[in-house]
Amino acid sequence: MTTDHLTRAKILIVDDEPSNVRLLERILGISGCTNVRGTTDSREALVQYLDFEPDIILLDLNMPHLDGFAVMQQLKSAISAEDYLPILVLTADITSDTKRRALANGAKDFVTKPLDHSELVLRIRNMLQTRFLHLEMQRQNLLLEDQVRERTARLEEAVNELRSTQEHVVKQERLRALGMMAGGVAHDFNNALTMMLGYGELLLPWLLQHGSPRELTYLNHIISAAQDATHVVSRLRDFYRPAENNEIRVPVDLNEIAVQVVSLTSPRWKGRGLAEGVRIEVQTELRETPLVAANAAELREVLTNLIFNAIDAMPAGGVITVGTTPLADGVALTVTDTGIGMTDSERERCLEPFFTTKGEGGTGLGLAVVYGIIQRHGGTIEIASEKGTGTTFAIHLPATTDAKGTAAPGVERLDRTLRVLIVDDQDIICELLAEHLTSDGHTTTSAADGHQALELFRTGQFDLVITDQSMPLMNGIQLGGAIKAISPATPVVLLTGFGDEMLALGGQPPGVDLVLGKPVSLADLRRAVFQAMEKAEPLASVA
Repeated sequence: MTTDHLTRAKILIVDDEPSNVRLLERILGISGCTNVRGTTDSREALVQYLDFEPDIILLDLNMPHLDGFAVMQQLKSAISAEDYLPILVLTADITSDTKRRALANGAKDFVTKPLDHSELVLRIRNMLQTRFLHLEMQRQNLLLEDQVRERTARLEEAVNELRSTQEHVVKQERLRALGMMAGGVAHDFNNALTMMLGYGELLLPWLLQHGSPRELTYLNHIISAAQDATHVVSRLRDFYRPAENNEIRVPVDLNEIAVQVVSLTSPRWKGRGLAEGVRIEVQTELRETPLVAANAAELREVLTNLIFNAIDAMPAGGVITVGTTPLADGVALTVTDTGIGMTDSERERCLEPFFTTKGEGGTGLGLAVVYGIIQRHGGTIEIASEKGTGTTFAIHLPATTDAKGTAAPGVERLDRTLRVLIVDDQDIICELLAEHLTSDGHTTTSAADGHQALELFRTGQFDLVITDQSMPLMNGIQLGGAIKAISPATPVVLLTGFGDEMLALGGQPPGVDLVLGKPVSLADLRRAVFQAMEKAEPLASVA
């Protein structure tokens, strides 16, 4: 192994006597070292070192121009503190003072003149062994540092992934909690809205013939308010529900949506200027863009929320710019304001439900609704904001090549009458459904609970069962299962204030052919009856 060190080592000789240089070259050559360079001019020592990059230097002390001590001073400035470069001093001066000076200037060992060839080779070998061990240690340290950097990068990536996953889980848990709360609220509201909307629709035909214009206007306001309230209730689950397969998507021109919303929101931004003495201006920069497959009402809600949010962000007034831009794969809809802007942390959290920077004046739901709607439309939201400068919301929606889109389902009507069993623990709901069905020519029987309904079903003959879900003793799903056990071909429609949640979780439960969410209009009920009977006809033919 020591011979190998000599074989692969590069050795620099600095001695003012040419005979000494030749002697050293011969000794090293005999020992297997052929990569040797020598100089007799000490002033060239530094240049030779930088060019040759030797593994060891054999240095004479007593030389003209620059002695060995001066050469070592020059080399010290060029050698890195992390490197180990052995300098072997060759000298006839072996006094203690000379040795101390040499060691202080960087010498690692001494060989006295006249030279003992064996001693010289052994000392060179020992110093080269240390030199190459040091180089190997440096190489291993570099490899270790690379491994540490790589593992640190992996660890940081894992930590970032864990943090992202944790944030996602926390967000999902918040949305799940919100969904549970929304379900209870929606159920109670939907029951009340069913009666408001249902009886309003029942009164409408009569008032069209016998009522005064004022009475007709009042009733239309009641029906419209009930319909709007149903959308408000449905928005409670917009934070968490996925896109549903039966959602209606039609080709929509975002430019038309933008023009409509700017007009619809003008009382808010113009009225604030008059009331508070500030000037708010809304501009449009609309370019020709492709159509997008969307629910126009939901996109109007998105843009309305963003404009209202921009108005709130400009307490001293400013400019709101609504723009559209064609993209390679869709359309960008942007809303830019010159308001107070957001910090990075506010920007990152502004889409979370219940997060608001408006204090008691905000609910933290507007942007969360926007986020839910855009997600269901297959789009993305990018937010750029700077504190004190303003904010830009950029919504990217995919374009559609469908010129016709998905048409809204028509209200089909059966060409025959049915015997319908209505089940609900609220008499007023039974009465309302009976009125609707009777107006279409069907005959109805009502039951106040599941047990009574089951007895009536066993003793009577019914073509269709419409049942509430939340009832004492036996709920609607249990009743549906019991009816299917008696007559598998009889369709069962579950009418419930939890209809939206059931659909969001994966369709109708066992024993139920169709889930219909409250509140229900005459058109909704008529469509559900048609679909349930159409679905039941193949089963009846098999039976």
